[in-house]
Formats: sequence, C-alpha cells, structure tokens
Amino acid sequence: MRLIRLRRKNERWRFRDELKVIPRWLVITVIVVFAISEITAVLIDLSGVANNGVVWPEAGNLALSALAMAGLVALGALFFVPWLLLLGYVSRDARRRGMNSTLWTLLCIMLMPAYVALGFIIYFLVREPLPYACPKCAAMVGPRFNFCPTCRCDLHPSCPSCKREIVENDKFCPFCGHDLARTASTEAPVS
Repeated sequence: MRLIRLRRKNERWRFRDELKVIPRWLVITVIVVFAISEITAVLIDLSGVANNGVVWPEAGNLALSALAMAGLVALGALFFVPWLLLLGYVSRDARRRGMNSTLWTLLCIMLMPAYVALGFIIYFLVREPLPYACPKCAAMVGPRFNFCPTCRCDLHPSCPSCKREIVENDKFCPFCGHDLARTASTEAPVS
C-alpha cells in the first residue's frame, strides 16, 4: 500500500509524455518501412508478377485492386507496428526506471509468438516507479529509498506517536491527531 501511495505521489503519468519515450529512430524506421511495403505491394500487384500476369483481385478496375492491396498491407501493419513500438517503449522505459532493459525487451520478444502481449502485461505490472528529486536537495533518489543518500532527508516521514506515514506539510497526524508542528520544534537541532 505504501508503494502505491508513493507512486501516486511522485509519478505524474501523461500519455503524451509517455509516447516521447519511444525512440524517434524507431518511429521513423516504422513509417519508412510501412511506406516502402505499401508501394512495393501495390507495384507488384499491378505488374502481375506474383499472379502470372493477373492483377489481384480480378475485378478489372486497377484503382480498386491497388486500394485492396494497400488495405491488406495496412491490416498486416496494424498488428505488427504497435508491437514494435511497444518493444521500443519497454526498452527505453526500463532503462529510465533503472531496470534491465535488455532482459525485459527479450522477455517481451520471447513471449510474443505464443502469448502475444503477455510480456508487456507482466512488464507493466512489475515495473519500478520512476526516480524522483529529493524535496530538500533536489538530488535524484530511488523510489524505494527511505532517506536521501546526499542530504539524509527523510523521504517517508512518519508520525512519532502512531508511526504511520504522513505528508511533509501536515500539521497534525491524520490518523491519531498528534501535533506534528510541536514535535518538529522540539526535535529541531540546536546550533
């Protein structure tokens, strides 16, 4: 429960920002390969090389034949392209979360033939929260740290009375009503 609260508190998730994690070179490569495959499929179909000189489908209208072939290629890409882009996302996202990106990418690739999206589902369920800036010194700290390794800031303050987790700016404990401002002033270090 504490980890869920920590994720909600420190991780702001926006779909537009998550799309930026996908490598730009992968997006460009997918677009170029899609365009080349569309052009190649239509040209091969219209030339009749694949069907002994007959254009597929045999409707007699070349424009409809080209449109049908382009639609088939787009339908095939509809299943392959999202999987490729998700692989790029998993690779980059695992790296930015401090996880082994090679291992997670290989897991998603290996589970693809039999279980389609199981590797991605497992990744999204067990991935680590993002590192965040320490509220005191702004150094990047891991999501599971209790104290900042740079300034020893308590990243998970707790009530001295009931020992439950509180937020830094609480004046009173929301669980037992303990006066946190008075406790903080008595614990202030004497210089």
